[in-house]
Amino acid sequence: MTRLLAAVALLGALASCGGRSYDPPRNLDDACALAGERPEYLRAMRTTERRWNVPVPVQMAIIHAESRFRGDARTPHRYALGVIPMGRQSSAYGYSQALDGTWEEYQTATRNRRAERDDIRDASDFIGWYASEARRLNGIQPSDARNLYLAYHEGNAGFARGSYRNQTWLVTVANRVGERAVMYDAQLRACRRR
Repeated sequence: MTRLLAAVALLGALASCGGRSYDPPRNLDDACALAGERPEYLRAMRTTERRWNVPVPVQMAIIHAESRFRGDARTPHRYALGVIPMGRQSSAYGYSQALDGTWEEYQTATRNRRAERDDIRDASDFIGWYASEARRLNGIQPSDARNLYLAYHEGNAGFARGSYRNQTWLVTVANRVGERAVMYDAQLRACRRR
């Protein structure tokens, strides 16, 4: 009987340790605190920076705008007549809020079929890949967080058409992404000197 209890206790302890934690870091306005609390985020973003040339602060600002660093973020449900569930607003999921189709394009292009949107390494790599596409198709520099976010949100074809121009709310969000990237950059430079 004691062996059975010990086995159940061990299984319970292992179960509580298993799985990913999707909770965001506590302080999303301090890049140094964020990196200190989740060093794996910074490692993933540095790998992406080396591979795709997208600065860490730009990646951080985009992830902040998309999911607030919540790994299992989803769009809200839609309701008919205010009560009948009609599914989610879109298939966007994870840190990067990539849509199903765009994620599949990324998986095919990078030959990484095992990539998961709720894995920070894959999500930051996705942002790097998307930025390289935005540069190739629209001439957007990887350090241009504002325009990169507009292309990210509207798609490269939508950005080329200027679909964001009549969406003042989106331009406002993109401006904030640009400002946040500058803020994160200054913070990361300061904490490196400490």
